[in-house]
Amino acid sequence: MNNDQNTQENLRKLTDKIKDIDIAMMTTQEPDGMLRSRPMRTMETKDDGVLWFFTGYDSAKSQELKQDSHVNLSYAKPGDNLYVSVSGRATLSRDKAKIDELWNPALKAWFPEGKDDPNIGLIKVTIDHAEYWDSPNSAVVHLIGVAKAVVTGERYEPGDNRKINL
Repeated sequence: MNNDQNTQENLRKLTDKIKDIDIAMMTTQEPDGMLRSRPMRTMETKDDGVLWFFTGYDSAKSQELKQDSHVNLSYAKPGDNLYVSVSGRATLSRDKAKIDELWNPALKAWFPEGKDDPNIGLIKVTIDHAEYWDSPNSAVVHLIGVAKAVVTGERYEPGDNRKINL
């Protein structure tokens, strides 16, 4: 990971933007090359660029990650005009201490035996690259910006767009 101050500041901005978005669409690659996405609840977002998710250790997604660890996570908060795409590498874990730390009783719906369920596992995603689009959420601000662009002929810049390479 690039540890320069600018990269670290951009990473903090990124993690701050996604920490309150509970669900990401996680995309993995099936053995035949097809991409598959599914909703996943982000259990922890760390400022060091690590994201944690629970998974069934023997699930199809876990098998896909064993074949190819590359993942994409898509986050969206449409009401705030915030969209984030994260690319990274995933690793599977059965770290009991981390499972205990992240456990939420609602997870019993997927793991009936609780934290000791034999199929419980974690996915740790380490961010490699990310991009976000963050626009002012006021319709009036958007309308004024679009109108100004039409009148002046200047390109409309709706907000902050940033790429982060770690």
